[in-house]
Amino acid sequence: MGRMQVTLPDGTVLEAEAGATPAGIAERIGAGLARAAVGAKVAGERWDLYRPLPGDTRLELVTRPKKKGDPDSQDPDALYFVRHSAAHVMAEAIQRLWPHAQLAYGPPVENGFYYDIALDEPISSEDFPRIEAEMEQIVAEARPFTRYELPPDAGLAKIRAEGNKYKLDNAERALRAGAERLSFYVTGGFAPPAQGPAATAELVTTPPGAGTAEGPWEDLCMGPHLPGTGGIGAFKLMSVATSHWHGDVSSDRFQRVYGTAFYFREDLAAYLERLEQAKARDHRVLGQKLGLFTLDEQVGPGLVLWKPRGARVRAVLQDFLQQELFRRGYEPVYTPHVGKVDLYRTSGHYPFYQDAQFPPVQMRDSEEQYLLKPMNCPHHCKIYQSDPHSYRDLPVRLAEFGTVYRFEQSGELMGMTRARSFTQDDAHIFCTEDQVRDEVRATLDLVQFVFSTFGFDDVHVRLGTRADAESEKYAGSDAAWQRAERELREVLEELDASYTEEAGEAAFYGPKVDFVVRDVLGRDWQLGTVQLDYNLPERFRLEYVGADNAVHRPVMIHRAPFGSMERFMGILIEHYAGAFPLWLAPEQARVLPVSEKHLGYGERVLAALERVGLRATLDRSSERVNAKIRAAQEEKIPYMLVVGGKDESAGTVSVRERSAGDEGALELEAFVERARREAAPPGAS
Repeated sequence: MGRMQVTLPDGTVLEAEAGATPAGIAERIGAGLARAAVGAKVAGERWDLYRPLPGDTRLELVTRPKKKGDPDSQDPDALYFVRHSAAHVMAEAIQRLWPHAQLAYGPPVENGFYYDIALDEPISSEDFPRIEAEMEQIVAEARPFTRYELPPDAGLAKIRAEGNKYKLDNAERALRAGAERLSFYVTGGFAPPAQGPAATAELVTTPPGAGTAEGPWEDLCMGPHLPGTGGIGAFKLMSVATSHWHGDVSSDRFQRVYGTAFYFREDLAAYLERLEQAKARDHRVLGQKLGLFTLDEQVGPGLVLWKPRGARVRAVLQDFLQQELFRRGYEPVYTPHVGKVDLYRTSGHYPFYQDAQFPPVQMRDSEEQYLLKPMNCPHHCKIYQSDPHSYRDLPVRLAEFGTVYRFEQSGELMGMTRARSFTQDDAHIFCTEDQVRDEVRATLDLVQFVFSTFGFDDVHVRLGTRADAESEKYAGSDAAWQRAERELREVLEELDASYTEEAGEAAFYGPKVDFVVRDVLGRDWQLGTVQLDYNLPERFRLEYVGADNAVHRPVMIHRAPFGSMERFMGILIEHYAGAFPLWLAPEQARVLPVSEKHLGYGERVLAALERVGLRATLDRSSERVNAKIRAAQEEKIPYMLVVGGKDESAGTVSVRERSAGDEGALELEAFVERARREAAPPGAS
């Protein structure tokens, strides 16, 4: 038998017999590691613990979490194994209850897993307890997940005989994508029949307990899985929705059953508690309750209507960033909401971005076609191009709060965080090649400044590059792409920034640095972005005259710290649970007269607040003061100023703070000055 070399993450190289498994390597390293291992990564690919290694390779063992009750600390690879395995257990349980159900597709996803199922009889949340009871039984049986493989002809023949057209389509797609064999997973061991397609099966993964046919259930699957069902410590079914084959609404309709799974019950409990907190913070609910925005079917799905209170917050956000941009040398511009299709053909958005655009519209008085603007950058290129430029003029920094339009699928719309019309805090920097590093560094600093202002302290940086240099998804020369990727990478390293590199996440015109922020509930949001682009200046033939009096191409940097006003607002609502800090609050103070006879003094208090620019109102209702306080508290007003006879005589206000409660009486002018200072935007002098 041959030998192979297995390289561990620390660089250690182990000699092993051909056919060795990750489980065997774990045993050699230590009994504790072997007990904790749930799977592996082989040359970066997730791998079953008992699947033989392919030869000389890199091996990283994946272990179950050590800490209970902290879902954020768990390794995504470990969660993948438990959730993929739970998806199979759920599918088996459903087929036990509905034997005629046909399975289509069942992957793990970010917060759990789902399975698309073709079934005439509807599944509802009322069915979840009995599905979960079947799953509990399968988990308690601790049956092994056994992998076997078939050559293409035998595998396709087997699936055709079973009569599941969805699995047949999955198999054919896998083969077209380059798979050399089809893999199946059996829950409960595997005993190949003496004849038929399965007789050609190659048993690949044989966990302890495999080899018997007791209680078998199987599924076409690429894997990997846990060694057995007993490793699934906790699970819960979450919801059921409608889906369609390959997302095509004209194709077959499925029931998509969602669930989640963890290694420990404490983690599931913590996750469910977080979901309850998320429901209380849902921006779609709070936004309506607090009068910030609304959505209306007659206006159209994904088209946000900003109400006065929300518009006030937006204006404060925009002014805050606009003032910072002025300090950093940006010039404001405005561009139209539409443009000729030819403009976007030149930029490449049409056709590279065509699937995400509203369809072109032909004008009545000509044959020219126009698009709702999908991005601002082509318009900014034309503004730059409208004037001659010398190297002395550069960098030129053009900034716009520009509204763009994307035709998101209806099933992907999510209030303000996923809309069809949104306003980007967009800017484009046109600079020389020598200025690229300094300008990229400055844009990264701006994004970090914005995030720290709003309390987003947990920020992950992601460098998006091309997936494949030969792919038709990307415009421009290979040399330009290599240079742009190298420059972004080197700036990040100069700044000692911790980042991950994500192949395939680049824009079609250049690589980008995305910022993923984690909110107070531990949820990740992609917000700011910085993109380096050598391609659009070439496509638009942008120019400047250099110190050598020759004509040169500028380099273009795209950046948007907020990302979009709508998305940023939705995230802020949830991050603050609707209780905006004083400088952002749509209403900073509310004056609450004890009775109608104190309205006159209330008017004078209101005028004093408004004179220093505070956003304040006066409650003129005839409600009792306790009801007024309760209403203001529910609307999350930062300061409530109760005024009665004693206050009028003494020239004071009785202050209630939203969180701290009753602070007692303060002189009116003292409170006004205090609130004025507290309400100043960050960075204001």
